Amino acid sequence: MTAGIEPGDEREAVVRRLLPLVKKIARRVKRVVPNADFDDLVGDGSVGLIRAVDSFDPARGPTIETYARHLIAGAILNGMRRMDPVPERARRAVREVQNRRHAAAMETGETPSLAHMLRDNPAAARAVVAVYRGQPLSLDAALPPGENVVPDWGGDPGAIVAEAGERDGLRARIGNLPARQRDLVYLHYYAERPLREIGERMLVSPQRASQLHLAALKRLRKSLVAAPS
Repeated sequence: MTAGIEPGDEREAVVRRLLPLVKKIARRVKRVVPNADFDDLVGDGSVGLIRAVDSFDPARGPTIETYARHLIAGAILNGMRRMDPVPERARRAVREVQNRRHAAAMETGETPSLAHMLRDNPAAARAVVAVYRGQPLSLDAALPPGENVVPDWGGDPGAIVAEAGERDGLRARIGNLPARQRDLVYLHYYAERPLREIGERMLVSPQRASQLHLAALKRLRKSLVAAPS
């Protein structure tokens, strides 16, 4: 057998054996995206499992479990994207704006407002409106001062799952920083405290706080570049 799984009892046995893997991946996605329907996730994942069993080639190296895991996850995410009322092009444009916003914050230590980022980019502004309109309505959520739209683009199901892993990796790298740099990063980026206030809390000058900030960013960039893709 050089490619695929032979039809018949063996193929069905492999599908049955790997079905718990579908449910395991579906449960993980469900935890990250609570509004997702579990049965739909399992259904889409099962399609990916069958595709994996039919196209598996043991000569290429990975086990059927490893190969199936990728196709199951891909099928689940594709199914969620089909249910997304917002076009992927709009979400991609908004992610690009957010990435530039975060990059500016990393460079300057201050996060520019969303309005500033959209001022000279009408296409991105239209994308922001499209994403905002596609978000589920929440009567409990209030608009932040100075913003015309909710700056939360977490409605893209595929991005939620992918970014959850990225956030975990970033937190781990922050945790490996020297203690003072780690504390500064958490206070500045997670507690949203200005560097001057952090310097006072750490009993150092504003200049020293800025030096610690830049040193922390340099270490993080180096670890991200060195990380395997």
